[in-house]
Amino acid sequence: MPAKTAAINSPPQIYQIVNLWSLWDYPSARKEWTLEKKIAAVKEAGFDGFSWQLEAEHARLAAKYNLRTMGYFSSAKPTEFKSLIQQNLDHGAVRINVQLGDHDTPVEKAIAMAVRLVELGDAMGIPCDIEVHRDTCTETPEKTYAIAAGFKKATGQLIPLTWDFSHLSVIKHLTAPYWDRLLVAPQLIQHSRQIHFRPFNGHHAQIPVTDGSGKISHELSQWIPFLEKTLEMWLAGKQTGKELYVCPEMGPVRGGYNFAQLPNSWEDAQVLRGIIFKAWKKCLAASR
Repeated sequence: MPAKTAAINSPPQIYQIVNLWSLWDYPSARKEWTLEKKIAAVKEAGFDGFSWQLEAEHARLAAKYNLRTMGYFSSAKPTEFKSLIQQNLDHGAVRINVQLGDHDTPVEKAIAMAVRLVELGDAMGIPCDIEVHRDTCTETPEKTYAIAAGFKKATGQLIPLTWDFSHLSVIKHLTAPYWDRLLVAPQLIQHSRQIHFRPFNGHHAQIPVTDGSGKISHELSQWIPFLEKTLEMWLAGKQTGKELYVCPEMGPVRGGYNFAQLPNSWEDAQVLRGIIFKAWKKCLAASR
């Protein structure tokens, strides 16, 4: 069978990409690991790659440890897009996650920026995905869906989004099971190639994975059904031969996502990786 046909007929693949900020100040701020030690740990923990605004050293270490790299940048200035895309492309990014605009970027301006970003990335040979995130143009579901509609009108295509539902859950002050208010755009979710699975509830954009004694936290047990529903919805699309990049997104104490009294973000990210993979296998088997 030709390789191209085999790829087309193959089942969808999941790749778990950890954000390097989960290892900030690990094991402590005073004795933080070197970048190479962190990336070696990413490989040892079973992740498929890491994400960051990539530089030469990231590319070198990714090659050394045979890891995929997800690019990143944040910008509200279209004049910066080309150089930022090129920086990540030059250093091995397979895709680029972009936090686009600001909280007060008008919808029409955001649409134009999104069109410019995606078209430029396509022309340069690297897909760019726009993250649903607070303090960006996609801060609320209303703005996100308005931008998506404007993008479709302007291009005839679905907008490529990186979903991080934790932000929308907090904006909307939701209670479990969450999916009835969040999974309302199946086509956009199924079109996505990046999902950031930061566990959340309606009051906190990040909840602990474990409870301090190694057991799954009560809050996470309330979130896991949302994880499974999201994967079920994504798999319900035409995903044969497609790739999904997911991030077990656990922010550190520095930056404000985690609390010093809670389990460490890197250690919880490793546990979350296993939970996501278990949910993926369950949902993939059910989709066949």
